[in-house]
Amino acid sequence: MRQWFLTLELIDSPILGVLCAIVVALAVVIAWPAPRHPWRWLIALVAGCVGGFLLAVVAEALGAFDGPLPDHAALWIGAGSGFAVAGLVVAFTRPWWRGLLAVVMAVAALMAAALGVNSSYGLTHTPAAVFGIQALDDLPLPALTTSTDDPATLYATWTAPADLSATGRVSALSGEDRIPAEGYSPRDAALYLPPAALVANPPRLPLIVFMMGQPGTPDPTSIAAALDRFAAAHNGLAPIAIVADQLGAIDRDPACHDSATYGAVSTYFTTDIPAWAVAHLNVTADRSRWVIGGYSNGGSCAFAWGAQDPQIWGNVMDISGNEYPGSEHVQQTIDEVFAGDAAAFQAASPSSALVARAGQYAGHVAVFTHGDQDTVFGPGQVSNAALASDAGFTVFSDTIAGAGHGGEALDGGLDFALDSLAPRLGLAPPAG
Repeated sequence: MRQWFLTLELIDSPILGVLCAIVVALAVVIAWPAPRHPWRWLIALVAGCVGGFLLAVVAEALGAFDGPLPDHAALWIGAGSGFAVAGLVVAFTRPWWRGLLAVVMAVAALMAAALGVNSSYGLTHTPAAVFGIQALDDLPLPALTTSTDDPATLYATWTAPADLSATGRVSALSGEDRIPAEGYSPRDAALYLPPAALVANPPRLPLIVFMMGQPGTPDPTSIAAALDRFAAAHNGLAPIAIVADQLGAIDRDPACHDSATYGAVSTYFTTDIPAWAVAHLNVTADRSRWVIGGYSNGGSCAFAWGAQDPQIWGNVMDISGNEYPGSEHVQQTIDEVFAGDAAAFQAASPSSALVARAGQYAGHVAVFTHGDQDTVFGPGQVSNAALASDAGFTVFSDTIAGAGHGGEALDGGLDFALDSLAPRLGLAPPAG
């Protein structure tokens, strides 16, 4: 029961519609026959809607949401507040059953509003992601392959078997398959295996290590869907993806750097995860076919580590990332992560790493994307794309039309990034 609840799909499911229908049905039952004070009920409904909407708008203007609210989020907040306030007003009228139904309506309205806002963002797909925990099944890893296929020409030499799965598989990396971490306490990572990785004696595939935003969890839902779309168009071929935790907890931001405060998060990604992946997964050892990627906070880490460790990460996928780690709270990051050393903070930035390692990025691909409505993170993405290009990366950039800093930007960015990286990863013919 617990597993079923924690993995329940919250966005791409009828749950929100069902809750809305319950709220409307209860409102009709409560209002008919009319309550003793119909005008009081109606005034409470309208006042609650307007008040909730204005509160959301004011909070947005004050920067409470770290950027603009997505479309319809303020409307969901307003509608949920209106029905909740009306329900509480009716709760104190007679007969008793009307008051009880009014309380149920208020609770359902608040739940619908929360799910509506969540759907507007389009990022948090399960209750497990809401609570910041890993709830996927821990499934056995495939046996290591004896395949000797050339990773550079896999798109041409791979022949899919007749029984190839239509989609890949996601699982938790927990228990015996948990990635060991020295000096850091991450939440369990998740693993995506594409259809080509699930066959007998599979080829050695490219590797993506991906991170979600903050607050967030190692939730593979979005990248798994994107990789399934990619695999469907490439005969079952797609990278293997590890979705790992660069935060340690839903409310932390270690700024992609080893520190006494948060632990050895950088070491986890640059040493522990690569060593585990080579030892346990059918991934190519050719680092030019490896990608460090992420969304939002995870994107900033991806660019930072891709700049700092080009010998480990052959490519970078930065989806709507911060301009640099800790950009949203600079002084707090300097104090907590760098023990008050502003010079060390600057030295750890991607821009400093690019200068220090100039000439080491030949052939490396970096992809930067953001929504065209994202006025908070978009400018940093444009700046970072220019920095990467100047440093020697082959850069691909895209602006996702109609998207802000939410699910549309993530999904569109992932599709563009995977298509752009495919030739570099040996999963598509060279461009041109």
